[in-house]
Amino acid sequence: MMPDRNAFQQDIDGKSTDLFVLKNKNNMQVAITNYGGRIVSIIVPDKNGNPTDVVIGFDNIAGYIAPEPYFGAIIGRYGNRIAKGKFMLNGQEYTLPINNGPNSLHGGIKGFSNQVWEAEQTNDTTLILTYLSKDGEEGYPGNLNVKVIYILDDNNGLHINYEATTDKATVVNLTNHAYFNLNGIGSGTIENHMLMIAANNYTPVDDTLIPLGIIDPVAGTPFDFRTATAISEHINDDNLQLQYGAGYDHNYVLDAYDHIKTELAARATGDKSGIVLEVFTQEPGVQFYTGNHLKGEHTIKGGYKDEKRTAFCLETQHFPNSPNQPSFPTTVLQPDEVYKTTTIYRFSVA
Repeated sequence: MMPDRNAFQQDIDGKSTDLFVLKNKNNMQVAITNYGGRIVSIIVPDKNGNPTDVVIGFDNIAGYIAPEPYFGAIIGRYGNRIAKGKFMLNGQEYTLPINNGPNSLHGGIKGFSNQVWEAEQTNDTTLILTYLSKDGEEGYPGNLNVKVIYILDDNNGLHINYEATTDKATVVNLTNHAYFNLNGIGSGTIENHMLMIAANNYTPVDDTLIPLGIIDPVAGTPFDFRTATAISEHINDDNLQLQYGAGYDHNYVLDAYDHIKTELAARATGDKSGIVLEVFTQEPGVQFYTGNHLKGEHTIKGGYKDEKRTAFCLETQHFPNSPNQPSFPTTVLQPDEVYKTTTIYRFSVA
């Protein structure tokens, strides 16, 4: 079930891409390519012990090079949207590429998702990726040295440790854009998955999916996942916010935010497989996206198509457009600081 390594070995921009496989004592396997730091496969046992690949992706590097929806990628320099591709920092305005309606999304035209990272696999369970984002790349200030460490533990947890330093004040918001279907690739819709998000509040958006700057309670709305609820329960409700996102594509304000330690952000369960995904993070928010804009345009692993709502994302993050919202947790990184944050995707069975 693991993709062929040879299909991921290519020279891009003078750098070599490859596929790296992490394994633990439970026979859980994670495949990652250094092209965009992308999680290509996560294979875990279902309730019957059958190995199941729960991540949408391609079985060759060519699929990731062509335009696609950020499958499994490290997102940077700024995950999610910045309104109108502009922000002020230390009295200077910075202009970013516009690549999502009137806004800048996921780091711009060629964000971290489309870079070849330096890679070092130190053992069966650890992969270290590094990348230098140069001053002015995609309009962002400062030479940013980035390190992302993937570690697979023996509790079936995939740790993603992000680190960054800069030589000039900048903004940073790193995340991973894995698309999950806990029933396995090709199993159909994720709408019948059960989901819990540990958030009393979310950030409503305008019609371009930029937060309005307010924080609203989820109580009494289709956004209430404080107890495990089927994704399908309210996804088609007559609700303006759902219309803007064509479903869920919103940032949740996590109740237990603690930048020092990881806290439970969300728990999802595959209705057919019994596979449980728990997300732990040090981030203040998580973007819940239900694959509303997948259109079956891409042939993914196994020869399947990426049809609408056949995968969901839980992208741990600081809030969208934070550089333009002083009331949101800051994403500014100064030269004397170290950006450091961890997210863990942990798998089990119900």
